[in-house]
Amino acid sequence: MSLDPSYIQPGQDFNRDTNYIEDRITRDARDGWPVEPGRYRLVAARACPWANRTTIVRRLLGLEGVISLGLPGPTHDKNSWTFDLDPDGLDPVLGIERLQQAFFARFPDYPRGITVPAIIDVPTGQVVTNNYPQITLDLETEWTAYHRAGAPDLYPKTLRAEIDEVAELIFHDVNNGVYKCGFAGSQKSYERAYDALFDRLDWLEERLAGQRYLVGDTITEADIRLFTTLARFDAVYHSHFKCNRNKLCEMPVLWAYARDLFQTPGFGDTIDFGQIKKHYYVTHVDINPSGIVPKGPDAATWLAPHSRAELGGRPFGTGTPPEAPVPAERIVN
Repeated sequence: MSLDPSYIQPGQDFNRDTNYIEDRITRDARDGWPVEPGRYRLVAARACPWANRTTIVRRLLGLEGVISLGLPGPTHDKNSWTFDLDPDGLDPVLGIERLQQAFFARFPDYPRGITVPAIIDVPTGQVVTNNYPQITLDLETEWTAYHRAGAPDLYPKTLRAEIDEVAELIFHDVNNGVYKCGFAGSQKSYERAYDALFDRLDWLEERLAGQRYLVGDTITEADIRLFTTLARFDAVYHSHFKCNRNKLCEMPVLWAYARDLFQTPGFGDTIDFGQIKKHYYVTHVDINPSGIVPKGPDAATWLAPHSRAELGGRPFGTGTPPEAPVPAERIVN
């Protein structure tokens, strides 16, 4: 998400910069950006957990034909994510080499990190927003006229207060908690983050023991926000970020919950373990100066039976699963 590889500040806690471009794309265009199919491009690196949320929501809601997807490569330098996976190193729709160019097209002196996910206005080539928590909520609530038939309600009105509460706890202790461990500037700050992380994972283990999903009996925004961290836990966070009390696969409830979601259309088909590992182990030179990328763990374990359906629940509520990914977006793990 952040682009400066020198994350660790000696003696300090890791503090994420959460100041993003707050413009929103809405039905009433109150920020000047109307909901309009074909106008915007979502730039979301496969490696990034924050961007991964948007690709899952886009899949579940069937917005692939409404909002196009740009995929930077898994590594970046201090300046920007780059489109090195595309022919000639250029995004085929935006025609740019670096995501930075879209930010500078709108803000020539943009002072913060060039982060994904970001939504770009294709006609002008300018960034609209990189406010990742709001992006998914707006896809769920402002783009409803373009949701596929059978799209699930990922942010139901009657559950929003509880979804927000659970998601906030997960953000501080788990989503951002693994980074607080990995980029801690002192032993005390690391241990404080480590304890908070595993206390929250234990809390989640208990919460999910008797219910299939985090809030209600269907998949919601809260599950999506937790899943993208769990998907990276054993491959990256356990070793690379020193979150090593135990692996996810050693927590029976959370591991089964994560496999249940992974095997649900729209989740596992957005996960590229190769890009995930390459991003963290190559980009974070402060933590892994050798740049060696671990060979394991075996991704096939994500396909093991989980038995979570015995708890009941309806993954898509009254809706239906999404169709298979379009050919250009399919991942081979």
